[in-house]
Amino acid sequence: MSPDHTRRPAVFDIEEKSARKEDEPRRSPRHFDPPPVTPDEEDPFLRDAETIAADEMEPPVATMKKRGFSFSKLAGIAFGILLSLAIGLWIDDLVRSLFARAPWLGWLALGAVVVGVAAALVVAAREIIAIMRLGAIQHIKLKMAEAHASSDAASARTAARELSTLLAGKAETARGRQRLSELDEEVVDAPQLVEFCEREMMAPLDLKARALILNASKRVSVVTAISPRAAVDLLYVFYESIRLIRNMAELYGGRPGSVGMFRLIRDVLSHLAVTGSIAVGDSLIQQVLGHGLASKLSARFGEGMINGLMTARIGIAAMDLCRPMPFHALKRPGMGDFIGDLAPGEKRDLSNP
Repeated sequence: MSPDHTRRPAVFDIEEKSARKEDEPRRSPRHFDPPPVTPDEEDPFLRDAETIAADEMEPPVATMKKRGFSFSKLAGIAFGILLSLAIGLWIDDLVRSLFARAPWLGWLALGAVVVGVAAALVVAAREIIAIMRLGAIQHIKLKMAEAHASSDAASARTAARELSTLLAGKAETARGRQRLSELDEEVVDAPQLVEFCEREMMAPLDLKARALILNASKRVSVVTAISPRAAVDLLYVFYESIRLIRNMAELYGGRPGSVGMFRLIRDVLSHLAVTGSIAVGDSLIQQVLGHGLASKLSARFGEGMINGLMTARIGIAAMDLCRPMPFHALKRPGMGDFIGDLAPGEKRDLSNP
């Protein structure tokens, strides 16, 4: 403000203003609803950071999906029946023609048809049994998860007996099955019984599963590091992944056939997509670089290690799907359990999960 426009001194009556305010009508009191309060257990700022991370990283229980009705299946069945009839008519015409040409040729062709049909029936029966066995594993897994969550002792005992029957042919579980039969009526708490079965029967199999994943990852890492062609890398990674999934299923009592193996591969890929483990972008590269390997590895060897880590991801997903129990008492293996073993340097003991 310039000196030419200075405000002149003035007098204010304070008492008059106070009296004027007292004469004004006052606002009547009103009720205000309190603001919503977030409960402590739902407040993200009050929860432990480790608990939040554990909840976010805990994958869902992996089970094989049940395929319902679809028009694609209906079309496949219809065309399959039509193709079977066509093949049957062609075989019938062939056998009749051979009988007309020479009787011994006809009998030879008829015998070959009988042997082929019998072999096809045996293969179909084995495929059905293998699919039913995979379904039994998923059934036991769901029963174990429900018994652990609901604290149903009777359901837990039934699931434990089914698990013991499933793993009866595994020598690694003999000690655990024996201890389960000895303490069957002594453990009355369902979660404790489920965790007891996991520690006694799953721990030896989990140890072998970790070894399968590590060995497959090492082979992929070495082969893709020294192979001259990208096509060779792709084919070998595909071969090792299929082999790893089959070995994982057989380890946990699955023994899938051809059709069951196709469904198992499809479910493993679906589980990888659900858990976000299929991504091989910045997160996987950061895991490698975070261990100080960028300065130690050549570009080719680094690529081989990334392929090995991807194989380990597939093995972990297959372990989640083929394991007849969800992880409760034992720690679920993660990528960090295999990075140190694939990298040069100190090796970690797999017997300490």
